[in-house]
Amino acid sequence: MCRVGAARTLRAVSRLPARAWPAYLPLRRVLVVSRPALWVNTVGTLVTGVWLSGELYTLHPGVLALLVYLTLPFNLLIYGLNDLFDREEDARSSRKGGWQGARLASYEAAPLLRATAWLNVPALLLLTLALPPAATAVLAVSAALFVAYSLPPLRLKARPFLDGLSNVAYALPLALPALVLGKGMPWAPLLALMAYSVGKHAFDAAQDIPADRLAGTRTVATTLGAGGTALYALAWFCLAAALLWPVSRLTALALLLTCGGMSLALRRRPTPEQAARLYPLSIVTPWIVGAVAGVQLVYLLARGLWP
Repeated sequence: MCRVGAARTLRAVSRLPARAWPAYLPLRRVLVVSRPALWVNTVGTLVTGVWLSGELYTLHPGVLALLVYLTLPFNLLIYGLNDLFDREEDARSSRKGGWQGARLASYEAAPLLRATAWLNVPALLLLTLALPPAATAVLAVSAALFVAYSLPPLRLKARPFLDGLSNVAYALPLALPALVLGKGMPWAPLLALMAYSVGKHAFDAAQDIPADRLAGTRTVATTLGAGGTALYALAWFCLAAALLWPVSRLTALALLLTCGGMSLALRRRPTPEQAARLYPLSIVTPWIVGAVAGVQLVYLLARGLWP
């Protein structure tokens, strides 16, 4: 199955217009494609999972290996493949070509796939040997969902509602420390992060409605329109806050104020332009909500009050 998927991917890339392709991409370019500003979504989630497991820090080799993998390699898998197969939409998007996402040239396709494979395949194989089977399975599901989001034939990005639901992959690293360390699963925070991820995907997609429609790509946002997408995202954010309420009311309130507030702002002025203006707030919501949750967790752990 892996060989068939790889062959389809290579055939898709081979159809892209090309000139003389370099053998590799410079490290600076690889870093740009991996969107370091968004690494908090993977690294921060794993660290929060460590805290939720009752540990302030851990030197467990499996957790440390995951911490390294969830930086450049995993984010290149997420965003490199996304940018590669979104080239038509990205060419029409004014926000691409900088920290919000790369605008790839056709000659970068093969080197990018090569870099993604070299950074991910050996790492995943080594992690399979180092991690418990359950943790390996969760990591594999997360990686598979991100690949399926971008790559044909599934290309979940172009399947309305499945596009956002597949983004629960962002939440799965929260479960890894518990599985590696043999601790209890933090079900409420995990489910809350899943709901938040679905809502955030929909909200972020609203600004891309014009480019996606021009490219013929159907997403949850092109289906619902900007106003409908605002309400859809708000519903998921409210669900996330409800799941967090018994665990941390302060974190739930922070989520409602930031994510709920930006959803209501988009509902009041339901245009892609308004969504674009609100996007910087969307980018920092993981930092805001994560900081509120993290400060509480560290305080409780340091005082020996977290179960």
